[in-house]
Amino acid sequence: MASTRGIGSRRTFLTVTGAAAALALTGNLPEIEPARAAAPNTARPRDPFTLGVASGDPLPDAVVIWTRLATEPLERFGGMDYRPVPVQWQVAEDERFSRIVREGVAEARPEASHTVHVDVRGLRPWREYWYRFRAHGQLSPVGRTKTAPAPDAAVPELSMAFASCQAWWEGWYTAHADLADRRHDLVVFLGDYIYEFGIDRGVRPHSGEDYVTRETVTLDEYRNRYASYRMDPDLQAAHASAPWIVTMDDHEVVNNWADEAHPSAPPAEFLVRRANAFRAYWEHMPLRAAQQPKGPDLQLYRRFRYGKLAEFSVLDTRQYRSDQAYGDGSKPPGPETADPTRTLTGDTQEKWLLDGWAASGSAWNVLAQQNALARLDVQDGSDIVVPMDTWDGYEASRSRVLGGAHQRKVRNLVSIGGDLHRSVASDLRLDFDDPDSPAVGTEFVGTSISSGLDGMDLDPGGATLLQENPHIKYCNFQRGYVSCSITPERWISDFRVVDKVTVPNGTVSTRARLLVEDGRPEIQTL
Repeated sequence: MASTRGIGSRRTFLTVTGAAAALALTGNLPEIEPARAAAPNTARPRDPFTLGVASGDPLPDAVVIWTRLATEPLERFGGMDYRPVPVQWQVAEDERFSRIVREGVAEARPEASHTVHVDVRGLRPWREYWYRFRAHGQLSPVGRTKTAPAPDAAVPELSMAFASCQAWWEGWYTAHADLADRRHDLVVFLGDYIYEFGIDRGVRPHSGEDYVTRETVTLDEYRNRYASYRMDPDLQAAHASAPWIVTMDDHEVVNNWADEAHPSAPPAEFLVRRANAFRAYWEHMPLRAAQQPKGPDLQLYRRFRYGKLAEFSVLDTRQYRSDQAYGDGSKPPGPETADPTRTLTGDTQEKWLLDGWAASGSAWNVLAQQNALARLDVQDGSDIVVPMDTWDGYEASRSRVLGGAHQRKVRNLVSIGGDLHRSVASDLRLDFDDPDSPAVGTEFVGTSISSGLDGMDLDPGGATLLQENPHIKYCNFQRGYVSCSITPERWISDFRVVDKVTVPNGTVSTRARLLVEDGRPEIQTL
């Protein structure tokens, strides 16, 4: 179904859902009230930094630093009094904070779950910094961050990790602990930070508790789901180790949503749920205050430049997409998947992407998006069956993106993705029906941090992908993430895998090292 987003649907949204929806559109969501005076709590202070610290969206002169005050993270408003709290913050050039370069006071307000998003300006390019907060007389953990290089800087190497899909109840975050130990320059998280649906129970202690098993619909439920994930020490360590660039996929709202469409509710009602989800997402991510959602709208696609070495185009493939073809699932491609009026990105974002590529002078042009851009034929034999939720369900949209890259002679296009709960590395071809079609780039899809339990090296689904898709060069079905080393001459992806996530302290190893050379768009194995 094509997108129906427009003035008419917004009028319907207001008419059907009334005052609650009107509040969502303005940003004053249900269950959010203006801060009011309250008697101070005179009890012994408790640790307000139970959810750790984070930084993100680095620029050459700036980075966002984040925390949320929550003495009891799973209580409403995190156990905090319903009043604003001043939070001191500091940024220093050393871990001991003997050379403080920026400091100030932010206000953590109950309307935003007592989160703070400080956009620290006036920093030097391509420098490590350390940051911390103080509230209620207590210090937060220290976080490490790093600014981006100057736009014209010659960067010899960039260390970058990317990850996705971290169902808390399905495994321990051993991969995050390993990611933190590597102290990358940058971490990119590609979606499914939380999972919204209800479960019976999982493999972790307390995974049968109501705050885990309940489906998230209201704002308080989404907030609690983020709090339950962010309490994990390994996730906190990963956030504190490096700046993160984040985007969302479907489970931050609800499984396989598309624009205003989801079978769980009519569009007008669904937009209220989406507004709740967006608000909780922004509150818990290191995003700038200017990106605070306006009801059911959140500006997520954006671009980051790392000197002359790399440019990251970060996509949002949920808010503007057409509904999935043929009722979703895995189906043979047909007229609906090839329909040029259907889109995964929306016209405005697609133009933004192609215009950015046309103007790019970077050695590597990175497309950071949620799933697989390459074709995924998932059926043995001559018949082709592909997932309708990936780019396969939007063939015309994919053709415009890859064809646009080819026409603009985009240098070293590399797509990074997630969502599949498996690792897949592919050559990106103009025509996936023709193995001799020109390759316009390469793609690394990373597996999940924990979603899908332990997995195995090569499952039957992975064997089918390798057999039926000649452009796919590598497949693995274990949990983990991808650690990348990028230089002007080459890109190396280390696929880090965990032997078991269903028990704590699994063993992490490099399952594969894959290489792409400058000017040669094909996957090679080291």
